[in-house]
Amino acid sequence: MLNAKTGAIKWKVDFVEQTNSALPSFGCACSPLVDGDAVYFQAGGGFAKVDRADGRILWTALRDGGGMGGSAFSSPVIATLSGYRQVVVQTRSKLAGVDLVAGTELWSINVEAFRGMNILTPTVVDDRVFTSSYGGGSFLFEVSGDKADGFKVSQVWRNKVQGYMSSPVVVDGHVYLHLRNQRFACIDLSSGKERWITQPYGKYWSLVVANGRILALDELGELFLIRATPEKFDLIGQHKVSENPTWAHVAVADGQLFIRELESMRVLQWTNE
Repeated sequence: MLNAKTGAIKWKVDFVEQTNSALPSFGCACSPLVDGDAVYFQAGGGFAKVDRADGRILWTALRDGGGMGGSAFSSPVIATLSGYRQVVVQTRSKLAGVDLVAGTELWSINVEAFRGMNILTPTVVDDRVFTSSYGGGSFLFEVSGDKADGFKVSQVWRNKVQGYMSSPVVVDGHVYLHLRNQRFACIDLSSGKERWITQPYGKYWSLVVANGRILALDELGELFLIRATPEKFDLIGQHKVSENPTWAHVAVADGQLFIRELESMRVLQWTNE
């Protein structure tokens, strides 16, 4: 945790040391999730809740030993499923709902993936969760029940197309997803059927949606503007915004685009010209 004004370190946590877990083979890729006085994070061979004020680990869940295990690439999200507010977590082997206070597992279901490459952040729509994995396919799951009698999770559909690094966006009942084979796809969320799939575009994309349009930034600094429609792939325009690698997620705020290059930050002003 850093002081936003000075950059000074307020606290830090060594999850490997404090949880007695193995060092993850691919380092730490999860984005932290801040909610109230807590920070939620996939590290230390599992999923952890940390006190925002001093960095104390309050609880750990979904432990499986670390290494190629629980310290997954995917980032958690908070959502209300079947009327209960919880944190949705995708580990290397399964998708799960975890109680925000107690850290208990509310429900879980296995997600097939090659070498545990469940990388996408889960996408929650109403009481359903969409995800896609390298080597497994794309899935829609539904959560039902309650805490008193127990939650249940079931698979609504499965599609053969496979996501890789890029978390999708949902617009008007359709999932827009960059695939393992570097193509871009539109999938009907209710049926799981593909509406269209493009030619290859980039290896990794980060996606942001606003006003029915999708901004997609690839790893080579190419920015795409796409109309979100299931009728066809409608590429409005594209622009080279960086000559350096751009692996971080593009951000949009107050008409500006924030792009994290390999060694610097680039800020662009958005215009409608």
